[in-house]
Amino acid sequence: MGPGTAVRWRRRVSRWRRTVLAALICGAVVFPLSGAARPEIPAPAPAVLAAPTAGTLEEVYAANRANAAEASRMAAAHGDRHRAAADRSMADPSRRPLAFDGRGAGLATEVFGDLAHADRVAVLVPGSDTSLDTYGRFRAAALALHRRLAAQASEGALPHSPPPHSPPRSSGGTRTAVVAWLGYETPGTVSTTVATTGRADRAAPKLRALVGTLRGITGPGTRLALLCHSYGSVVCARAADGLDVADIALVGSPGTGADSVAGLHTSARVWAARGADDWVRHVPHLSADLFGSTVGFGTDPVTPGFGARVFAAGDGGHSDYFRTGSVSLTNLARIALGETTEVTHD
Repeated sequence: MGPGTAVRWRRRVSRWRRTVLAALICGAVVFPLSGAARPEIPAPAPAVLAAPTAGTLEEVYAANRANAAEASRMAAAHGDRHRAAADRSMADPSRRPLAFDGRGAGLATEVFGDLAHADRVAVLVPGSDTSLDTYGRFRAAALALHRRLAAQASEGALPHSPPPHSPPRSSGGTRTAVVAWLGYETPGTVSTTVATTGRADRAAPKLRALVGTLRGITGPGTRLALLCHSYGSVVCARAADGLDVADIALVGSPGTGADSVAGLHTSARVWAARGADDWVRHVPHLSADLFGSTVGFGTDPVTPGFGARVFAAGDGGHSDYFRTGSVSLTNLARIALGETTEVTHD
């Protein structure tokens, strides 16, 4: 290929990328969110509670379950049986909602495991199209991770002594907890918001506040990991600056809005992975100013130029990172447990 041909080829590729990006934006404008025309579902305001501590967690869980039960009654009276069922499920005595808001699309933060005495805590940050109406699939991911963490933790010993007066852990195992954080209004997969950082910018302070809340509950030696899926990786990137977490893992990420790990201004280890069958690999990793907004998220996090620790995610698709038995779930559990030398790479 001669110099002239190479230049023409680069120009064609550049035009193709711009065309695809424009098509994404136009498609987002033409096709509205599936829930946009849905009538507002009545629900009570969230329970007003003091900042939770290890000693008040059970009271917090109970107050949020009561709020979810009232939300269920209001949704049922409104004629929305699907939302009523989702709220009623959250009100079950076995659930541990750290926060709950049944209004609108809904927000919820749920705990799996003994958060007050955990040595390692993994926080799941979801991507687009996650709401109380679709919460079941997000919860399934959190449950799968919690089971995997417990299984892997029981196989190894914690490298430091437990704090005094702490309850006994399983023989040789690390105590773990998972926090499923639906703490922001996620964008729709087909919407104008999914291609910009607007929702992430508004969500980032809330994620930072959650980390502060967890620090008020857990012991000082507890290590936190953020596991961020899809658009959730943009949220984590926006919140990363100086955040007190040990690891940030980005899976199925369209980009973060930063050119490199250095642009995240974090001391945490930053990881990235993408399944072989994930459609997000076809999203152009560009950033452009269109119609007064910045569209696109820039550098692909799994490329060497970004500087993340790239790990194996297997052959799964965009929704398979937390699938039971998957390579990606095993590696995410290793990251959350701090078993960095055990993480596998492609």
